[in-house]
Amino acid sequence: MKNTDLITLISLAKNKNQKAQTQLINLFWVDVFSFVMKKVQNENVADEITVSVFSKVLAKLDLYDPNFQFKTWILTIAQNSVIDYWRKKSRENEDSTDNFDDFKNHFALSPEELLISAEDQKKIVTIIESLDSKYQDIIRLRFFEEKSIKEIAEELNITVANTKVRIMRAKKVLSELLKTNEFDD
Repeated sequence: MKNTDLITLISLAKNKNQKAQTQLINLFWVDVFSFVMKKVQNENVADEITVSVFSKVLAKLDLYDPNFQFKTWILTIAQNSVIDYWRKKSRENEDSTDNFDDFKNHFALSPEELLISAEDQKKIVTIIESLDSKYQDIIRLRFFEEKSIKEIAEELNITVANTKVRIMRAKKVLSELLKTNEFDD
């Protein structure tokens, strides 16, 4: 497409001409999708990011400077979107490991505590079994099978946020039950 035709198309798209917007998206979709796909290596994620990129492109067309290549401008938005994706993903991973590290540190066992009697172990298992089934599942998956928050969310078919809340609640309920059921020294 000639540069003058592209400038005309961009101008029409700026004025909310849906046909021009669709044409602009179709013109650059493959370039953006391919660029994003190389960075994330996941077709579904690349698709989501590409949709997001074009949403931003259409919302920010007023900011485009015609003295620069339009494709470069779009790919810069794509690059920033990929960076945002990896930052968010990194934070999710940090959150899931931070929660587990806090739990491990909070309940780190001393050598004496490692000598819990078989009877005490049975009491702990009995207390866990007395919990609501969704809390039992969370405790089993998180602390016995040591699965990540994301893995638990997928297995239980719930959101990551809901998984974090359930883990927090299950720990709180279990902690209260363990406090009220004194163990012999």
